[in-house]
Amino acid sequence: MPDSNKRKKTKPIYVVSGGKGLAGNNMVQSLLIQYPDNKVPVIIVSDVSDEQKIEEVVLRAQKDNGLITHTMVNSELRKKLIALAQKHQVKQVDFMGKLADYLDEELGIPSLKSPGLFREINQRYFDRIEAIEFTLNHDDGMSPERLHKAEIILCGVSRSGKTPLSVYLAMYGWKVANVPLVNGIRPPRELFEVDPQRVFGLHIGYQHLIAHRIKRLRSLPRHDSSNYTDEAKVRNEIRNASFIFKKGGFTVVHVSNKPVESTANEILNIMNERFEYGGRRITSPYQNTINPAGVGEESKQDDNNKDK
Repeated sequence: MPDSNKRKKTKPIYVVSGGKGLAGNNMVQSLLIQYPDNKVPVIIVSDVSDEQKIEEVVLRAQKDNGLITHTMVNSELRKKLIALAQKHQVKQVDFMGKLADYLDEELGIPSLKSPGLFREINQRYFDRIEAIEFTLNHDDGMSPERLHKAEIILCGVSRSGKTPLSVYLAMYGWKVANVPLVNGIRPPRELFEVDPQRVFGLHIGYQHLIAHRIKRLRSLPRHDSSNYTDEAKVRNEIRNASFIFKKGGFTVVHVSNKPVESTANEILNIMNERFEYGGRRITSPYQNTINPAGVGEESKQDDNNKDK
């Protein structure tokens, strides 16, 4: 066994990428794991998009006597990096070049030269899975203490379509929570503490609501329907829900006799108008605060909605 004190000073490996460097780092780490207890520093240099950054990293590697590995999909920048490495006598390993050149010749079509595209496409898939999981875990009022983490919040009376609408929106990558509004039960306080611009009240006419509930009861034997489908009680539920929508300054969306797709598109259009990046990556000025006076003016036109 060689004396550890006599080991050479370990030289760093630079992973240079036009994206985040994940692919190159994975390749380097998959080899380093074959050398237990190695002390090789791996330095990721991401978002390299111009010649100045390339020259900077080459000079850094020259100073450290390090090795440059790279996964540049932009052929011009890749050639520039290789040329500068040769000029400054820096060793470099090209993970992409030969394969990219082969594909260029074999396929005969131009490359997009877009770094991070594989990660981006796969990230969309994982975002969708995460959104569906979040939505299912926040269905029907579950985990109200986590409402602030939802991107969209739906509220409404029983059988107003909260769950199918939530799942539909989640399929597009949105984290959705829904809160049932029940007479005699106070809504969770968190519903009035989150950004009201992300909360949508589902308004449904009493006739459509009763029809949905009757259909639901047919699948539930021995269910007492005296309160669930009584016209006077249903009307009262809807009025109570409208009061809560007004109190919270929530946006009212009419769902009577409308397909889920139509309601979802309406909500997403509103979100796109209110927030940048589809409303999913920024917070509004009211995030995590109690609804201030004047917020929710867009729902005033629905305040006096009455069932006909």
